[in-house]
Amino acid sequence: MNTFNRDQMIDQIKIPREWDLIVIGGGATGLGIALDAACRGYSVVLLEQSDFAKATSSRSTKLIHGGVRYLAQGNVPLVHDAVQERGLLLRNAPHLVKKQAFVIPCYNWFSVFQYFTGLKIYDWLAGSYSLGSSKFVTKREVLQHLPAIKSSGLVGGIKYFDAQFDDARMALNLAQTCAEKGGVILNYFKVTGLLKTDQKVCGVIAIDQESDKEYQLQAKVVINATGVFVDDILTMDHPESKPLVRPSQGVHLVLQRSFLNTDTALLIPKTADGRVLFAVPWHDHMLVGTTDTPINETLLEPIALEQEIGFILDTMQKYLSRSPERKDVLSVFAGLRPLAAQNGKNNTKEISRDHKLFVSDSGLITITGGKWTTYRKMAEETVDMAIITGNLVPVACRTKGVQIHGFTTSLCESHLGVYGSDAEQIKELTGKNPALNNTLVNSLPYTEAEVVWAVRNEMARTVEDVLARRLRILFLDASAAMKAAAGVAKIMAKELQYDKDWESSQVENFTRLAKQYLFPNNNLTNEFAQLHLSA
Repeated sequence: MNTFNRDQMIDQIKIPREWDLIVIGGGATGLGIALDAACRGYSVVLLEQSDFAKATSSRSTKLIHGGVRYLAQGNVPLVHDAVQERGLLLRNAPHLVKKQAFVIPCYNWFSVFQYFTGLKIYDWLAGSYSLGSSKFVTKREVLQHLPAIKSSGLVGGIKYFDAQFDDARMALNLAQTCAEKGGVILNYFKVTGLLKTDQKVCGVIAIDQESDKEYQLQAKVVINATGVFVDDILTMDHPESKPLVRPSQGVHLVLQRSFLNTDTALLIPKTADGRVLFAVPWHDHMLVGTTDTPINETLLEPIALEQEIGFILDTMQKYLSRSPERKDVLSVFAGLRPLAAQNGKNNTKEISRDHKLFVSDSGLITITGGKWTTYRKMAEETVDMAIITGNLVPVACRTKGVQIHGFTTSLCESHLGVYGSDAEQIKELTGKNPALNNTLVNSLPYTEAEVVWAVRNEMARTVEDVLARRLRILFLDASAAMKAAAGVAKIMAKELQYDKDWESSQVENFTRLAKQYLFPNNNLTNEFAQLHLSA
């Protein structure tokens, strides 16, 4: 039986009842909270206005890491928590989270000493969750690990270990795990208002964006886990609320794997603006990022700015022997970080990367900030607070040992490996219908069977859901995604029983979106881009 079925989920919320928790927001934080609550035996509904991980949670640097830079800033507690959570994720989701080797190239001996010392502290903080000891590597060894790196002036480097994952698929697997534990998880459900009794929040008003039907759902506790959109919900609660989040935009570029030509990731420890920059092998491509640009406007589809793209390319040209150019960029995507603003600071590199959790006078719980790596611990703290706020029967957290949907230690060697234990069922689809083994585009391995699977078992509702988050084609190669759109729409229309008009509309909408992932961003002027920048 498929427990992750949207129609069946809707049937459950039609039955009048008071839920223990309603979670608003289907990114990493919200999904983690819903899973934690369901594992403790609480009744929980999660509502996401778009698709799961549509915003920030699908636009990360694809790393599960303690944060070497946070250690340099002296934020030892955050690093300590993160490296331990990294270990739990490697244990609970081995199909998605993988050990990843990194090398920091050093061009003077002081850098060798500085980074070696810092990473030894990093190792120590990881304790029993360490992925391997950091060590000095000679110039020759650096070039063996990073054959594409510039050798002039290189004296050696530091090799260390962190972890890598697929963020959107992790979010989906968290949602599936929650559903298996009895949680109700719905995408394309927009919360439009809060219900109150005696000035206390007691539920939400939400609209199914597919049917336009409105629902009023009662709950003992409502949790605002909407990331960069937390202020929208806070305003529903109290129109005079001051902004809690200071958004920062991060941009990533995707290039052919040949520019890095290795399984080892590159860490550039200090860029011109004081950040770190990663070049990471990901889905047989190279992912490079990120930037840190304060912005004023929060969008579901933020726009990568020309200066951000230029900054990444200029930085990479200083390190790679074959310099990537604008024409080499296959896809460019931007994401917004929901940074918890403190003391009116405007420099987002100085704003807290840790999370902020509090209860409003109305009883509304809000959680924001944080990072993918610590989503589970953030969820634990939030549900602990919900128990007190909603006067729930106390139950201890159980998620440290919960295996995430797809868990397997027998990993498939093909691109289907990210499906974990579901990979065999996708193969069964092609066994029953060999035509489903046709690839969507010649340049990538994704097949028609994966589209069918995404609709039937992963709550994919649009072409974008499939090409951006169930498969990662839009993020890997925007041009290839546009070529695949018509075929995907046809398959989905058949599965969902939609007509040709739906197909055409989906292709048109997706093509418009995908053009924003191409470089240069089609017809986007600098004047338009400047609207997104902070004064």
